[in-house]
Amino acid sequence: MGVIRYLRDIWRGAVSLARGMRRTLYYFLRPKEIITQQYPDNRLTLNLPERFKGEVVMPHNENNEHRCTGCQACELACPNGSLKVIYKYEITAEGKKKKAIDKLVYHLELCTMCNLCIEACPSDAIKMAQTFEHSVFDRSQLIKILNKPGSKIMEGVE
Repeated sequence: MGVIRYLRDIWRGAVSLARGMRRTLYYFLRPKEIITQQYPDNRLTLNLPERFKGEVVMPHNENNEHRCTGCQACELACPNGSLKVIYKYEITAEGKKKKAIDKLVYHLELCTMCNLCIEACPSDAIKMAQTFEHSVFDRSQLIKILNKPGSKIMEGVE
């Protein structure tokens, strides 16, 4: 009985393997149909899915304004500490000190692209870009300042 069961298991395994290899054999015999994207060759025509998460960016408008209020929700939501909000104090027209964002530092080498910082941001100041080529020889190039030099907060965003 044990030998028959053993031979039956081998036969079932061979049938299962043949069933799985049928699609591969089909594409091998019909090479006109391309089913894979040839990555470095198709950089210009590469279409990534809409929900692809590449890296965190801070969009700015044409007046170099952003929506970041410096609330630190992104920093608190990040499980790895990939984001760090650095502040400066500005004097308002009334003469009061107001806390404003100086830099939003993004450590790409620590980021797991989990999207928690994007979900936590109440003013939609940051989003995920579709960039994915991040290979560098020096890890310090993976530390990015998200806000542009001289940028300020948009009017009406609080």
